[in-house]
Amino acid sequence: MIRILERFVQNGSVMSLINDVHGSINTKGGKDDENLLHVKETVYGTNSNVISFHMLWITNLIRGIIDPEKPQTLEDLNVVSEENVHVSRIGEEEYLVKVVFVPTVPHCSLASLIGLCMRSKLEKCMPEKFKLDIFIKEGTHSTAEEINKQINDKERVAAAMENPNLQRIIDKCIEEEY
Repeated sequence: MIRILERFVQNGSVMSLINDVHGSINTKGGKDDENLLHVKETVYGTNSNVISFHMLWITNLIRGIIDPEKPQTLEDLNVVSEENVHVSRIGEEEYLVKVVFVPTVPHCSLASLIGLCMRSKLEKCMPEKFKLDIFIKEGTHSTAEEINKQINDKERVAAAMENPNLQRIIDKCIEEEY
């Protein structure tokens, strides 16, 4: 993997590098993701390029999540987009990830579940040095404030994930389609 990255860097083909890396990411999380992040920071070097790479990587992790009630991805439904993923450095080795999503309708009854799917997928794949906040875009849902509290409260999320039926639904939504 490192040789592939070095070859793309030597050729100056950053988009090819990103596309090839995206295809190689182990979306189950773990050591491969940590190695990829280390290589990426070495390759890109600058803070803004590192942040840009993190944003693309996170977007790629959530774009293929399947909507709980439709057989389409969150990206297909315009629920998630690259423009609504923000990453900022909060420490020497720590990052804050903020994902903003837009439910399909203002009264979407599954907005909490969509947020839990994204949180579950990202927490499985991201190293601990990332702090994650997920929000509904302001003005796009009738109970956004309440849902934002639910999907960002560790105790509520942990309690929800103990429900085996809910866990099955989430696992089905975040399964890899590739």
